[in-house]
Amino acid sequence: MANVTYHGVGKSFGAVEVMRDLSLDIKDGEFVVLLGASGCGKTTLLRMTAGLETISSGEISIDGKVVNDVHPRDRNIAMVFQNYALYPTMKVRENIAFSLEVAKKSKEEITRKVDEAARVLNLTEYLDRKPAELSGGQRQRVAMGRAMVRNAKVFLFDEPLSNLDAKLRAHMRIEIRQLHERLNATTIYVTHDQIEAMTMADKIVLMKDGGIVQMGSADDLYDVPNSRYVAEFIGSPQINCQEGEIEVEDGAAGFRSQGLKLSLPASFAAHARRPVICGIRPTDVTVDPAGAITGRLDVAEKTGADKQMHLDVNGVEFVAVAPRSTKGKPGDQMSFAVDPAKIHVFDKSTGERVAA
Repeated sequence: MANVTYHGVGKSFGAVEVMRDLSLDIKDGEFVVLLGASGCGKTTLLRMTAGLETISSGEISIDGKVVNDVHPRDRNIAMVFQNYALYPTMKVRENIAFSLEVAKKSKEEITRKVDEAARVLNLTEYLDRKPAELSGGQRQRVAMGRAMVRNAKVFLFDEPLSNLDAKLRAHMRIEIRQLHERLNATTIYVTHDQIEAMTMADKIVLMKDGGIVQMGSADDLYDVPNSRYVAEFIGSPQINCQEGEIEVEDGAAGFRSQGLKLSLPASFAAHARRPVICGIRPTDVTVDPAGAITGRLDVAEKTGADKQMHLDVNGVEFVAVAPRSTKGKPGDQMSFAVDPAKIHVFDKSTGERVAA
């Protein structure tokens, strides 16, 4: 397989600059997810990697070779699209074999590779059907099989699960990850779904406005977000954010906002009176009658394993995840406690993480 390297990559559409000076190294055999909201540049970066979009500046290298001017067919990449891109008049067998036929491979090799891909993807019994006779998940597996038989150096996935229902998406996440493990392929996967990113990636690259905001493992981005933007993008339910400032009393550090006072690790004493945003993940709180977070319960959402308690804390919505047995009805006052070590603190003006 191959490393993929982006060095100072930029992209403009006319006078509109959508990406500037982006640099990123993807290791051989790594599963990297490009994550971000619509318009962040993730699909543009993927298309430039595939050669479907020209780059305006910088270099893209695959396996140590600069491919800026290399035709897509000569980059030895395989791409799986969101809309499957299958040939409707061809049977599954013919769809999977198409690239091999074009490459004029022998009939024996084509049969062997198609049969192997079908076995791995559980498509053997569907080889003589046409795409219209398949479910969405089966069509996506055919698209994966077509990429798989090429023995490409790099596999590119462009939001391949967006058209599937929730249950099928969960199943296909497992299948794609298992395929990656089986092929030990370098994989670049684009999605706006943070659940897909966190469950599948070796490395997440979170993008915004054509640049990289933060990259690392799912745990890195969840546990140590480098900005409020990252903290709010990663994690479900979304992190709670309260505006206030750091105060110090008798050497002890704390966070204070209107009607809310929380303890912070002692090291925050160096930031006394600094305006900040306090971030608390809904899963990091516990029900505690003596807890410092107190508010009026507006809605209790049952999610099966637990409840999401939506509180009004001094006019600001606060979500807490509590055991399903937790009692409470709309209008009740409820209190929660949080471990100071699990509180995230961000600068109010820049949104950047404040180091403890």
